[in-house]
Amino acid sequence: MSTPVADYTGGCLCGAVRYTARAEPLAVRACWCRVCQYFAAGNATVNLAFAAASITITGPLSDYASTADSGNHMHRGFCPRCGVQVTSAAEERPQFVVIRAGTLDEPGRIAPQMLIWTSAAPRWATLDPALPRQPGQPPAPSLR
Repeated sequence: MSTPVADYTGGCLCGAVRYTARAEPLAVRACWCRVCQYFAAGNATVNLAFAAASITITGPLSDYASTADSGNHMHRGFCPRCGVQVTSAAEERPQFVVIRAGTLDEPGRIAPQMLIWTSAAPRWATLDPALPRQPGQPPAPSLR
């Protein structure tokens, strides 16, 4: 008998947007792409990829659509009240939703498993030598 997965919960700064993920993340990656550096005030973003079917979101999310360096057509969901970015999703990968680690109620539960887009990291960036690195976009995680 398998152990039930504890939910991952979180939301935006003002509390207008909340989510629950009823699964373990498929991947946890620190992304150094230039767009993520904008979102993270110059640093990398830490992102949890979940199966879209495992996520429930309540509250309004505004959408910022753009094309990523990978060529994927991205939609970033952010709270229209406090501006915190909560989600990211690619049109090309509708089976996944990315949750920004900074929005987790318990961010200490996770740690990055890989560094991606390291080719775009500024030279002052501290990259954990124990983590695998990908200079650009890695393959999509596997739906387990």
